[in-house]
Amino acid sequence: MAEGEILIGELARRAALRPSAIRYYEEIGLLPAPERVAGRRRYGDHVLQRLSVIAAAQRAGLSLDEVRELLDADDQGAVSERLQELARRKLPEVEALIERAGLVRSWLEAAANCRCPSLDACPLFDEAGDAAERRI
Repeated sequence: MAEGEILIGELARRAALRPSAIRYYEEIGLLPAPERVAGRRRYGDHVLQRLSVIAAAQRAGLSLDEVRELLDADDQGAVSERLQELARRKLPEVEALIERAGLVRSWLEAAANCRCPSLDACPLFDEAGDAAERRI
């Protein structure tokens, strides 16, 4: 095997992924098709960096389609603009998640102190309760 070439098992180990995930990323175009020798995939070291970008983008909440947009923009030398656009598009979604998490937390804190004898008597399950609380 040539210097700097990595087999799929080693790549998966280094990237903390399953080989099936790497094959899937190839299939959907997030990773370039690797060179094959005797039917075995051989990857260059650069694929580790690309997998790192994919992982970071997913942690930030980007879908695989959005990750593809980002990678395509990088290949074209326009990554900053695309990253900014994706971030602006994602921020309202994150703000909504944070708001919902606050509502869930408030409801759970109230539930943790509930002393009601039945669900029918519990205001946490009352239809006339605060509309914002009921959106949980």
